[in-house]
Amino acid sequence: MATNSARGNPIAAADGPQQNGGTPPPVSGDANASGQVSGTPPALAKVKTKKELERESKKAEKQAKFEQKKAAQAQAAANANTTKEKKEKEKKAEVEALPPFVEDTPAGEKKRLKPFDDPYYSSYHPVAVESAWYAWWEKEGFFQPQFTPEGKVKPEGNFVIVVPPPNVTGALHMGHALGNSLQDLLIRYNRQKGKTTLWLPGCDHAGIATQSVVEKMLWKLKKQTRHDLGRDKFINLVQDWKEEYHQKINNAFRKMGSSLDWSREAFTMDENFSAAVTEVFVRFHEEGIIYRANRLVNWDSTLMTALSNLEVDNEELTGRTLLDVPGYERKVEFGIIVYFKYPIENSDETIEVATTRPETMLGDSGIAVHPDDPRYTHLVGKFAVHPFIKGRRLPIVADTYVDREFGTGAVKLTPAHDPNDFNLGMAHKLEFINILTDDGLINENGGPYQGQKRFDVRYSIQEDMKKLGLYVDKKDNPMTVPLSERTRDIVEPIMKPQWWVNMSDLAEDAIKAVKNGEIKIKPESAEKTYLNWMAGINDWCISRQLWWGHQCPVYQVHFEGEEDNHPESNDRWFAGRTEEEALAKAKKVFPDKKFKLVRDEDVLDTWFSSGLWPFATLGWPQDTPDLSRLFPTSLLETGWDIIPFWVARMIFLGIKLTGKVPFSEVFCHSLIRDSDGRKMSKSLGNVIDPLDVISGIELQALHDKLLTGNIAPAEVKRATAYQKIGFPQGIPECGADALHFSLVAYTTGGGDINFDVKVIHAYRRFCNKIWNASKYVLGKLETVKDFVPAKQRALGGNESLAELWVLHKMNSAVKGVSEALEQRDFMKSANLVYAFWYFQLCDVFIENSKTLIQEGSEAQINSALQTLYSVLEGALVLSHPFLPFITEELWQRLPRRPRDETKSVMVAKYPEWDQQFENPEAEAAYDIVLGCSKGVRSLMAEYAPAKDVEAQIFIQGYDAASHKTVSEEKSSIRSLSGKGAMKLEMLSPDHARPAGCVAFPVSSAVSVFIHVKDRVNLDEEITKATTKLERARAAVEKQRKLLSDPVYVEKVAVATQDADKKRLADRESEASGFETTIEQFKQLKLE
Repeated sequence: MATNSARGNPIAAADGPQQNGGTPPPVSGDANASGQVSGTPPALAKVKTKKELERESKKAEKQAKFEQKKAAQAQAAANANTTKEKKEKEKKAEVEALPPFVEDTPAGEKKRLKPFDDPYYSSYHPVAVESAWYAWWEKEGFFQPQFTPEGKVKPEGNFVIVVPPPNVTGALHMGHALGNSLQDLLIRYNRQKGKTTLWLPGCDHAGIATQSVVEKMLWKLKKQTRHDLGRDKFINLVQDWKEEYHQKINNAFRKMGSSLDWSREAFTMDENFSAAVTEVFVRFHEEGIIYRANRLVNWDSTLMTALSNLEVDNEELTGRTLLDVPGYERKVEFGIIVYFKYPIENSDETIEVATTRPETMLGDSGIAVHPDDPRYTHLVGKFAVHPFIKGRRLPIVADTYVDREFGTGAVKLTPAHDPNDFNLGMAHKLEFINILTDDGLINENGGPYQGQKRFDVRYSIQEDMKKLGLYVDKKDNPMTVPLSERTRDIVEPIMKPQWWVNMSDLAEDAIKAVKNGEIKIKPESAEKTYLNWMAGINDWCISRQLWWGHQCPVYQVHFEGEEDNHPESNDRWFAGRTEEEALAKAKKVFPDKKFKLVRDEDVLDTWFSSGLWPFATLGWPQDTPDLSRLFPTSLLETGWDIIPFWVARMIFLGIKLTGKVPFSEVFCHSLIRDSDGRKMSKSLGNVIDPLDVISGIELQALHDKLLTGNIAPAEVKRATAYQKIGFPQGIPECGADALHFSLVAYTTGGGDINFDVKVIHAYRRFCNKIWNASKYVLGKLETVKDFVPAKQRALGGNESLAELWVLHKMNSAVKGVSEALEQRDFMKSANLVYAFWYFQLCDVFIENSKTLIQEGSEAQINSALQTLYSVLEGALVLSHPFLPFITEELWQRLPRRPRDETKSVMVAKYPEWDQQFENPEAEAAYDIVLGCSKGVRSLMAEYAPAKDVEAQIFIQGYDAASHKTVSEEKSSIRSLSGKGAMKLEMLSPDHARPAGCVAFPVSSAVSVFIHVKDRVNLDEEITKATTKLERARAAVEKQRKLLSDPVYVEKVAVATQDADKKRLADRESEASGFETTIEQFKQLKLE
């Protein structure tokens, strides 16, 4: 017996394409070939546990060995066909060797459509399909928000997204492409829904990132520093650099099809935005929200600036590790802890302490012990003596913060260079001694070590301790080392006078907005991240010691004849929108003194300006029409990793400055990793340029791109090695649509995404399926002279069961896609689109339509053609937000309905669920047809007679309704049952079971039979089925064991467990099928 398996699958094999991989099922280039008729597209790669990855690794090793063995066995057969294959390959090469594509449509004009017999349009070629449309869309103004004649938002409402601004001198990567795809999908969907839509583009000046890149390139090309140029010339250089990269970014957005309103493009340092930044600083300074204080900051000694936490990478070390540090010829030792002793003043006694940063002992100003530690009670209140800094006495203080069980129980305190020590230093009024210059040398407070590099002192000071008999020991020590994201220098905590934002009141309102539902953050894990961050938020340091950025609009009073200008005193600083305004404020405070104003040279943290992005881009602080009509925005789509640094700041700044939340919803997409689950990094060579995926790129060209940036030679070598493994043939041309669709389909709202180029290329084949399906339908329509579509999509009264079924399925898809998009279930929405095209339109209805057109009456033929038109038109409009280019290209080739003057599929009304097409009865009846055709294919795959011998197939309905359905739909069943020679006979409910047959039970109401007696060896078939049954039972037992593992239940994601449970059900069904097969063959032996 053949069980419920798909066409071409062995007996009882799992139905259809496998669901557990990251690749869509192979898509035939022939849209009319019958194939799998039910199911859904596969789930893309999910995040896996460590155990799962280990199991998969072992499985992959076994599979690789098996594949090698199989390849060896196949080699002999392959050799026999070498000549034939060579000729076929030569022929294929001739077809593929097309000249470079040239678009002859003038830029901005509507595309000149080429016929399907043009070499670039005979099959799907993204370079041709995706040309010309974007410039026309932009010129026609489709990207701009549409208002009523009175200038108001349309009755359907508005939908506004501001693009998360990429760094202006950066290059777009797959993370940008992911966010871009989701935002474009929602904008196009809401535009087709009739709303006033705006997707506002722009770039961020990205102070530290941009300055770092330009400084590196300046040194690489001219061996100059920014100081060699001076501030003005350096800023002009950055401006030139910005213009070049800015255009590259915008061109990449256009290439991806992003429907951005370029007429409203913003930049965080343009005139309007800079005025907004100045306005906020001045207001906050006047209200006391911005203040100046000397506190610890993250310091990059290479860039000589403070860093935000986001710009610091924390590297975990398990023990002694040698790291490369900029400016040092030899690697520097980390992951150690050094024990040494301080002498006690006026005593022979010493106190032992420990440190992971020996050089910082030059800044020690105290020692802390626990008040209840009997070892040190007698020392509290006394002083230790610094062995290298003459005259420095270190008070020994008692504090319950000290863990007396850790180390020696005595803690050296360096308040000016350690966050924990800073707090203890404040509590015990210790001296704060900075020992470092801005460029990482030991300063005058380091005594004999002044002028030396800090990590050279790390070694020399240990040798000097040994000479004095104060050195005790050195041990491995797990630790976290903070590295500058840009320079890879070791980040030093240093005391610096900086500008700070008081967060207490701002944070309270921002927390309330999320808790009361004014802003919804998805997924739930992202909301928890936001609330946890805001609950423990500290004041925000907004000063940066850079040249590129918004210079702080604040001025310090310098009195005539006074040398000490009290830089840390707030009362000497005056903020102003202009220098004249600041001067007027200063004169009011110091009316009788002579002074001059000196502007602070620091610039503001990039996040300070980007925090204004949702409203400053719309004209704030001016009350512009855009601000009044389009703010608050609808949605922020971004990565969860910048919730604290950007999302939170937009929320509290928006509420404070506008009195409104800046957006009502935040959707946080996953982070993209490579196919091995590693973070994407230029130094690893696994960063993928979206343009390379769209256009394709050879391996050597990938290697060459590594040499154009600032990657160190050693990292270039490592990256090149990975590229050879990860992209041995380079990256194939996939097109923007395939990239767009795959990234939407990847998005679950769950864990990180393991990205694989092969998945995208598989979706290019899906586009080819759509292309060929549309080509088939358009070809059929052209055979009818003067074919005119009906005025609207509606039932005409002559529809066949297949037509009623496909219209019902499209209606269901329309409803499902809209619901999924409204719920931000992106993967589901893409799967529904994929399933309708692949499983319902292409593999079923188009195939079935051949019979309807060939064998039907004139009315039936016309009905079939109208339905073909309707479902193709509906599918293209439905799919447009997911596949912008191919849907426009094909929609423009369709004849228009009477009085339909819609110019573009982009503004075509999005399909809506329609009661007239809801037909569950037709669905149930046609499911019997599909089940029968599946049964025939499965039986033919296993038991088809010899070539040119006609198979005898019987279909029996066990009740009157089922018998009526299969009898009336005999031609449809035949058309969906494959190309094998067969004779179909329909049996009535009271007919005896056909003798000599094995059965495929479609349902309790219908079975399919194939005659096998005298054609197969029954004993051999029983033996084969028994072997398969044993393997199936073993697989069932293994799966049950996995699902019952307590560790698995606790650790593995729910989505993964659900998929594994379905896999168990499939394997149980498979085993049951083999049991039934064996019984049937045993029964045949008795006949």
